[in-house]
Amino acid sequence: MKRIRPALRTFGAFLRTPTLSRSIIALLALAILLLLAVNAATFVMIQRTTAYNDTVDHSQQVRLAAKDVLNLVVDAETGQRGFMLTARPEYLKVHDRAVAALPGVMARLEGLIGEDPELAPRLDLVQALYHERMQLMVDTIELTRTGRIGEAVSLIRGGRGKTLMDAMRVELTAIDAIEARRLVERTRQSERASAVTVSVNALAGVLILILAGISVWLVRRNVDEIQAAHFELDRLNAGLEDQVRDRTAELTRANEEIQRFAYIVSHDLRSPLVNVMGYTSELEQVGKVFDHQLARLEKSHPEAIEPEAIRAVREDVPEAVGFIRASTAKMDRLINAILKLSREGRRALTPESLPMTALVQAIADSVHHQVAETGGEILVRDLPVLESDRLSIEQIFGNLLDNAVKYQEPGRPVRIVVEGEVRDDQHVHYRIIDNGRGVSERDHERIFELFRRAGKQDQPGEGLGLAFVRNSVRRLGGAITLESALGQGSTFHLKFPTRLMVLGTAGDNL
Repeated sequence: MKRIRPALRTFGAFLRTPTLSRSIIALLALAILLLLAVNAATFVMIQRTTAYNDTVDHSQQVRLAAKDVLNLVVDAETGQRGFMLTARPEYLKVHDRAVAALPGVMARLEGLIGEDPELAPRLDLVQALYHERMQLMVDTIELTRTGRIGEAVSLIRGGRGKTLMDAMRVELTAIDAIEARRLVERTRQSERASAVTVSVNALAGVLILILAGISVWLVRRNVDEIQAAHFELDRLNAGLEDQVRDRTAELTRANEEIQRFAYIVSHDLRSPLVNVMGYTSELEQVGKVFDHQLARLEKSHPEAIEPEAIRAVREDVPEAVGFIRASTAKMDRLINAILKLSREGRRALTPESLPMTALVQAIADSVHHQVAETGGEILVRDLPVLESDRLSIEQIFGNLLDNAVKYQEPGRPVRIVVEGEVRDDQHVHYRIIDNGRGVSERDHERIFELFRRAGKQDQPGEGLGLAFVRNSVRRLGGAITLESALGQGSTFHLKFPTRLMVLGTAGDNL
């Protein structure tokens, strides 16, 4: 009695202290505000990057249209001269096709330039020169058709056509040069915006990981403190029923607080995590657009591309996106683990008589194909009937059998035996025996801890399964222990009361 009262007073003081809860809520609020700010900044940068990309594409379109105008005028002039020299109609067809296409290309160039103060005056001059040159071509062709070839040649020798073409070429080249300069400048702006977006998303990933680490540490610390107090009571409370009831009520309140905290953590982290995932996908699409633009520039103007830009778009951006995706995936698994613990702790237990032999055999049958692949077997002996919660028992035996199959010794066919008996009419004992890789003696307790794993990490998992099993066993009023050695298999000992007595609320054991 003298030894248990200090422990009860200490634990009660811990539960009555509101500072921890307020600190956790304040920490979560601050972290969420920071993440929302980062998400907003990412959204703004993505919009800005898209705008820069649109201007880059616009510059490319202007340059292509200007080149098309010049090429079509040259084609028209070539057809004109060929017709004058040979009087063959096929040359005139070349001229006519170019003349027919020129108005559409000129209109496209005019639409792209619009009211641009730097390019519009040059385009007006080009249009004036273009119309005069077209009229001169029409006059020479008409003279040639009517047999007045001498007059047509005189018009050409006058040099006006060459003067008009040279002037048009100068103006179109100037338009191309202006847009080339703009293209380089806008590409650099787009690359800078992309780099800022990557940095912001990387910062968001780091913040999420830090928040996850703090949250897991706080949950684990609270769980460890409650478990330590629970062990102390198990050792000292023989015959102290009143003290046990008081301690059970305190544990209930503590677990409810942990469940609320776990729900807050998982719920508040989910929203910014989804945002980061979404913005990461948008960032990945932006990177693909940049890569496409660079590929086009490499073909048309390789001298305008800087090696740093290529490396940023094709190496740095994919690497940053991969880092963010890996970080958010890890965060998502941690949130799911916390949610699973919280939900199971709130579920109400429903005692019923369980035919354990049939129940465990059904679980064994569900993993039979995995065992049969290696030539192994699962033997389920006659098991005593148990009055307990069906779902909890199925989860406990399912996790243990899955682990026995998952962690089998390579090259050795797995063999699993499940057996049990009733002892002293008060408790039922079960054993799950396997010939797997085994567990080192120093890790016998470690593997039951939350988010902790032991041995070679060559199988997927978050260190939740056995922690969940132990909490479920305790919630049913039982106990679980491990007997194992490396390379010699493992035996899990389960002890349950013959009849489950539901005390307190559904949150008695998280």
